Amino acid sequence: MRLAIVTPAPPGTRHGNRATALRWARHLRALGHTVSIMVDWDGRRCDAMIALHAKRSQHSIKRWRAAHPQGPLIVVLTGTDLYRDIHTDKDARESLALADRIVVLQSLGPQQLQPDIRKKTDVICQSVRAPQRHQQPRNSFLVTVIGHLRDVKDPFRAAYALKHLPPASRIRLVQLGSAMSPEFEREARALMQSDPRYRWIGERSHADAMRWLARSHAMVISSVMEGGAHVVSEAIAAGVPVIASHIPGNAGLLGAAYPGYYPVGDEQSLAALLSRAETDSAFLKSMETAICAQRGLTDAGAERRAIAALIAAVSRAK
Repeated sequence: MRLAIVTPAPPGTRHGNRATALRWARHLRALGHTVSIMVDWDGRRCDAMIALHAKRSQHSIKRWRAAHPQGPLIVVLTGTDLYRDIHTDKDARESLALADRIVVLQSLGPQQLQPDIRKKTDVICQSVRAPQRHQQPRNSFLVTVIGHLRDVKDPFRAAYALKHLPPASRIRLVQLGSAMSPEFEREARALMQSDPRYRWIGERSHADAMRWLARSHAMVISSVMEGGAHVVSEAIAAGVPVIASHIPGNAGLLGAAYPGYYPVGDEQSLAALLSRAETDSAFLKSMETAICAQRGLTDAGAERRAIAALIAAVSRAK
């Protein structure tokens, strides 16, 4: 089949939607399909469309459906789709109605959908190439935060938590990711000035980000909403303990019983977990064990088989 993948993330960016588009394209090409990735559907001939982001790809979704009333259409939902837009935005809801199949990236995603939409929904978790664990620093307890600095990530919650740590703490916090506004850049620089334990190093290559992750004692994901963060899947694959905001997008990957959750926005609770991870080896090990138990979710073969089954299903239906 000739397939069009539409993503609002342009070429060269490191946003999660772009990573998903590129990964799906690799799987689909390996399955024998011809794949084009574009920001907006340009009208080219194709047999089916896969649209990432119900709201931001809605223009392409509508144009595709008008031109191909019977053509297979798959919409992959992001965190802002699932936990905000489909509840408040008519364009996002229209994308759900027009789609033949919906895809969510973690097991709790379908709970956000109405029954008529849920019955045409598939859960396909994101696979990753597992980074090799590196030797952790001996003179500090390295914690990383990996992701662009924007509101939905609550990006400075871990930095704010540092002031609640005991004086004897050896935690060092390194944050990777582009500042998505001048205000975020100013805040990151101000935090570095006020607390020497915090370091913001900006956007790095994926390989460099994985090296930082692989040598971390723990990673923090502090997001307000997530559809299923790729960096959580990467931490799972690497076996790096995650301290996570307790939101469905994280729980859908880490599991309901995962021991490393804190309430969204609660820096004191986050600080308590960071301190416990640093000082309580049994607790750190319990997070690592729970993380490793989820590794099956990140298997590339499982993701490819799920995508193959999805394409086969929409093809048969048409």
